[in-house]
Formats: sequence, C-alpha cells, structure tokens
Amino acid sequence: MAFPERLLSDDEQVVLHMRTHWKALVVPVLVLVVTVGLASFAEAAMPGSSYRGWLRLAVLVVAVLVVARWSVWPYLRWLTSTFTLTDRRLVTRSGVFARQGRDMPLARVNDVSFSHTFVERLLGCGTVVVESAGERGQLVLTDVPRVEYVQRELYRVVEEDEERRRAGDEAG
Repeated sequence: MAFPERLLSDDEQVVLHMRTHWKALVVPVLVLVVTVGLASFAEAAMPGSSYRGWLRLAVLVVAVLVVARWSVWPYLRWLTSTFTLTDRRLVTRSGVFARQGRDMPLARVNDVSFSHTFVERLLGCGTVVVESAGERGQLVLTDVPRVEYVQRELYRVVEEDEERRRAGDEAG
C-alpha cells in the first residue's frame, strides 16, 4: 500500500514507506494453526450422540472467536499501521476502524537512535527513537524492518532538510 498522494504537500517526496516487521505476525499465525488443529481434533474425537451437532457448533464458534481475536485482529492492525518518511516529515498512521496518526516535521528532529535485541538483530528489525524539539518529545517506532538503514536514512533526510532550509534562509 503506497502512501496516499493527497496527504503530501506541494513538492513533498516519499523517501520510505513501511509497515511493522513481519515478526509481529508470528504469534497470530501460530494461534491460527494451533486453533485449526485443535478444533479439527475435537471434531474428529467427538463421540456420536444426540448432542454432536451442538458440540460441533460450540467448537466452531469458539475456534472462530479465538482466530478472530488473536489472529485476524492483529493482522488487521499490522496491515493498517504504517510509518512514512518524506523529505519534510515523519508520518505515522495506525488504526483499523478509528485512525490515529502523528506527523513530526524534520525541522524539529534533534536526535535519531536505534536499538535491537539479539533476536531482533537476527531478524533485521528493531526500535527507532526520534527525539523532537516539539512539546510531545519523542516518537518511538517499534518493530521497524531494516532498522539500521531506516535510522541512517532518517538522519540523512533530516540533514538534507536542514541544508535546504538554511539555503532558503540565505537566499531570502
């Protein structure tokens, strides 16, 4: 899913547009596989009785509720949560039904750092912390794919934005 053009200002270019790392989907996929397996086993092991139809329906309802809550919902959250780096700002958007977002102008960025655990390092993801001079302080982006690359790109774009603004001040 590309960043909507209508949300960009004049002459603004998208540098990076990403979702959270795929590791956020590992547990939901495991829940899906285990739930389908257990529901299938329960169906096959069910004794033949007059209540079999109701028991099958109960197993199906429980399985659907478990999958909806712990597999489908996290997938929808992952699908609708993005962060975008443009040449002017850092934009975060999230939410399935109700949306929330934050825009941080690059002019306010003071520091960009990253961290990752050993497992995150193996997977190529981590956390980026963007310190801002604004009143809301910092922006923490978790489970960022290619975290070191994103940190370098963010720093590079902040430097270019500062040079562009400095050149505009000298010309004006």
